[in-house]
Amino acid sequence: MPARKRDWIDRLQIYGPAALLVLLGFAVAYQFIKPAPPDELTLAAGARGGAYHAYAERYRELLAREGITVKILDTAGSIENLQLLRTRAADVAFVQGGASVDGDADLTAIGSLYFEPLWLFHRAGLVLDRLPALRGLRVAVGSEGSGTRDLVLQLLADNRIGDDNTRLLALDGAAAAAALAGGEADAVFLVAAPTAPVVADLLARPEVTLASLERADAYARRYRFLSTLTLPEGAVDLARNIPPRPVRLLAPTAGLVSGPALHPALVDLLLLAAQRVHGPGGWFETVGQFPSADLSAYPLNAEARRFYDYGPPLLQRYLPFWAASLVDRLKVMLLPLLVLLLPLFKVMPPIYSWRMRARVYRWYRELEEIDSGLADSSEAGAHKEIQARLAALENEVRRVEVPLSFAGQLYHLRQHIDLVRQRLRGP
Repeated sequence: MPARKRDWIDRLQIYGPAALLVLLGFAVAYQFIKPAPPDELTLAAGARGGAYHAYAERYRELLAREGITVKILDTAGSIENLQLLRTRAADVAFVQGGASVDGDADLTAIGSLYFEPLWLFHRAGLVLDRLPALRGLRVAVGSEGSGTRDLVLQLLADNRIGDDNTRLLALDGAAAAAALAGGEADAVFLVAAPTAPVVADLLARPEVTLASLERADAYARRYRFLSTLTLPEGAVDLARNIPPRPVRLLAPTAGLVSGPALHPALVDLLLLAAQRVHGPGGWFETVGQFPSADLSAYPLNAEARRFYDYGPPLLQRYLPFWAASLVDRLKVMLLPLLVLLLPLFKVMPPIYSWRMRARVYRWYRELEEIDSGLADSSEAGAHKEIQARLAALENEVRRVEVPLSFAGQLYHLRQHIDLVRQRLRGP
C-alpha cells in the first residue's frame, strides 16, 4: 500500500471517531437553535401627519442602520393596530394605553414610550370640571378605530353617559377642533402631545376653555394605564399666560405592543431605538423615564423584561446587530463542543499513541513468521526466500513515517530485522 494512502487511512482512524462525535453533538444542538431574526419588520403606526407616524419614521431610520427594513402601515389608530397584531398582519404597533380588542390575550407589551395627555376642550362659559357635566351635550369622542374613542367611551360609561343621553360625534384631531370652533360641538376630547398643532390652536382661542378634571386621581386609581399630570399656569405661553391656571389632566401612555410572532432579538433592537427616541423626555416626561416597563395594560414581553432588568444584551453593546445575533445563536452550538472536549482530551492521546505504535508493531507479525520459517527450514533455497522476504520487509519499514517521539520503536524494529538476518547467516 502506498505510504501516502496509508497515512490518510491512519489519520482517518485517529481523528474520524472524534470528528463524528463532535458532528453528532452539533446535530443534536442544532435542533435547539433559535431561528435567525428576520431582516424586515412591519410596524403599525397611525395616520400620516400624526405623532405615531412621525415616530415610526424615526424608528425606521434607526433600525435601518442595523440592517432591518421597517415597513410602516398607515392606520386609523390604536384599535386597528391591535387588530393587525392579532391577525399577524403587523409584528409590532404603537398603541394608546387602555386600547383593547377581543382576542388580544397573546399580545405583549414591549414598553411605554411617553405620556399622551387627554385634553377636554369646551365652549367658554360651560362648567366642565367633571365628566358628568357632559351629559346632553354634543361631544366629539374620536374617530372610529382610534384609541381616543376607545378610552373616552370607557370614561363616559363610568359616568353613565352614552348615545342614549348624549350626542357622541365620531370626530378626532383637526376635524373635532373645527367642529368646536364652528359651533357644531360643545366639547371635544383629544389625545395628543402638548406640542401638537391642534392643541396649540385650541389653547390660543379665547372662545375655547381647557377643562381641568378634579377627579383625575380617581380615574388613575381605576385604570393602571392612566396617570395624572399637571399643566402649570403659563406653561404654554408665559406672555399671554396660557393656560391661565394649573390644569389637571389624565394621560395614558403610548406604548409598543408586540404580536406573538415577533423575534426576541428584535425586541432588544426596538428598545434600544426607543431609548434613543424617547429617552430625552418632554413636557411631562423626565430624562430617562421612558421607555418604561410600567403603565401598560398588557403583560410585559419576557425579552423586554430582561432588557429592563439587566440592560441591553452584552453582545449588542459591542457588536453590530447581525454579528451579535449570529454569536447568540451559535453559542448553543458551542455547548456540545465544550461538553465533548473533556472526554476527547482523555481519549485522543491514547488513540494517537496506539495508532503510531501500530505503524511499527504491524510488521512484527510478518517478522515473527519469517523467524519461525527460519527455524523450521535448513534448505538453501528456503534461506534465499527468507532473505528476500527480509529485504522486502526492511524496504517497507524504511518508508514508515512516525513522529520523532516514536522513532525509537521504529529503530528497534529495524534492529530486530537485522537480528533475524544474522541468524539466517549462521555463526
